[in-house]
Amino acid sequence: MIAADYIVIGAGSAGCALASRLSEDETCTVLLLEAGGPDSDKDIQIPARFSQLFHTEIDWDYQTAPQPGLNNRREYVPRGKVFGGTSSMNAMVYQRGHPSDYDGWAALGNDGWAYEDLLPFFRKMQHQERGESAHHGVGGPINVADPQDPNPLSRAFVEAALTLGYAHKADFNDGQQEGFGIYQVTQKRGQRHSAAVGYLHPALRRSNFTALPFAQVVRLDFERTRCRGLQYWHEGSLKSARATEEVIVCGGAINSPQLLLLSGLGPADQLAEFGIPTILDLPGVGQNLMDHMQVPLAYHCAKPLSLADKDAPEQVKRYHDERMGPLTSNLGEAGGFVRLDPDSPAPELQYHFGPDWFIRHGFETPAGHGFTVLVGLVGTTSVGELKLLSSDPLQPPHIDFGCLNEEADVQVLIAGLKLGREIALAPPFEAYRGPEFLPGEEVKSDAELIHYIREFATTIYHPAGSCKMGRDAMAVVDERLRVRGLEGLRVADASIMPRIINANTNAPCIMIGEKAAAMIAEDR
Repeated sequence: MIAADYIVIGAGSAGCALASRLSEDETCTVLLLEAGGPDSDKDIQIPARFSQLFHTEIDWDYQTAPQPGLNNRREYVPRGKVFGGTSSMNAMVYQRGHPSDYDGWAALGNDGWAYEDLLPFFRKMQHQERGESAHHGVGGPINVADPQDPNPLSRAFVEAALTLGYAHKADFNDGQQEGFGIYQVTQKRGQRHSAAVGYLHPALRRSNFTALPFAQVVRLDFERTRCRGLQYWHEGSLKSARATEEVIVCGGAINSPQLLLLSGLGPADQLAEFGIPTILDLPGVGQNLMDHMQVPLAYHCAKPLSLADKDAPEQVKRYHDERMGPLTSNLGEAGGFVRLDPDSPAPELQYHFGPDWFIRHGFETPAGHGFTVLVGLVGTTSVGELKLLSSDPLQPPHIDFGCLNEEADVQVLIAGLKLGREIALAPPFEAYRGPEFLPGEEVKSDAELIHYIREFATTIYHPAGSCKMGRDAMAVVDERLRVRGLEGLRVADASIMPRIINANTNAPCIMIGEKAAAMIAEDR
């Protein structure tokens, strides 16, 4: 058996930040357990190759239950199984979400979670290459940069939106999201700058910190109502670890609720179905599961400017010699936010522009050059759930996002497709735009667009909400991320979001890890 003051489960975005910050206190010991391995695959660090990491050994490679809102299709759910978690295989877009998202969390009784409370943690986590400001910090672990070598098509997308009267946004994280611009990325000199690179690698040099790869936690151990440790698979056998202070679960919105359920924390009737003794009847575990949705608007490109040739030998050489060229691309270089309902507190619609084909997760790529306007639903109202399919911890859970179950979500995507077409038909695209590949110019009516949406929409890889924070009967953790009714156990990752934010979730996950570490230090 190994022991530490604090045991962190999951070396993802939140877990790396949390474990690293805890280990800055030399008087305590920290153990970080990760089911995957080190982030040593060279393709992890090359931005434009992130989709080539899908369905590999560093991917949990989940899929949903059949989704009625997607014509009963199962949806692919990539999740990082590696140091850095999904920050080692995401599109690196640096977004925080609208301030009203967090103010909404605080209004539910989660004191200390308003945007004004969280801004210091967002500033602390980053090194903003543009310099320090009221909204941005320098000297932090995560490097935030402008793209190294933006594609001309991405600049054309922004210019096209501006010709329609939309505002230009140079900074989407200044508290005012609306407008279009080039996205900042978590990169440094053209390479991915993940939570592993920023937090974990420096922490590994500390004598009070241990990160154990290929260690999959299968059960939490309790003495009455206190979590004392856990069981984990490592090197072919079941082993134990004991925490003298706390265990913090940072597995993400899929793995965290699954582990709680396997450990006897969750709806008692579901636990009984699988013969799992109930430690605490927590009906909210696995409920409130949400994700964003996106649908592609794809065009053939009339000039050979896309990323189709990004892996050509000359581009590989250019990347290694200069850290320039298409391999520096995050594939979602530009975008924008649009508020459809003037009474909505935050934009419901987010665009990601890709100077390449990106259809059904990049698995269906036509020949030749193309570009894709990804129309994103971020004002999500559809809600699903996560449940066990087996008491075997090595089997995946039942994942149901309730994709597009709410008609309001479908209407956002219809409006987004129509606006996306207006942008693509604007003058700045005239030199580049070929025929519309998807949905195709013949698809015009709302009924036809709805059919297309249900056939081609995918998630945006932002699962959240399944161990929500709050004070109501379905809350799993309190505002200090302590599991309600228990001692010595917290959850700190995207699962604690009471409502999903309206933007990319990586930076908020890191912020959650930072804030959790600060709260634990206060309580120590």
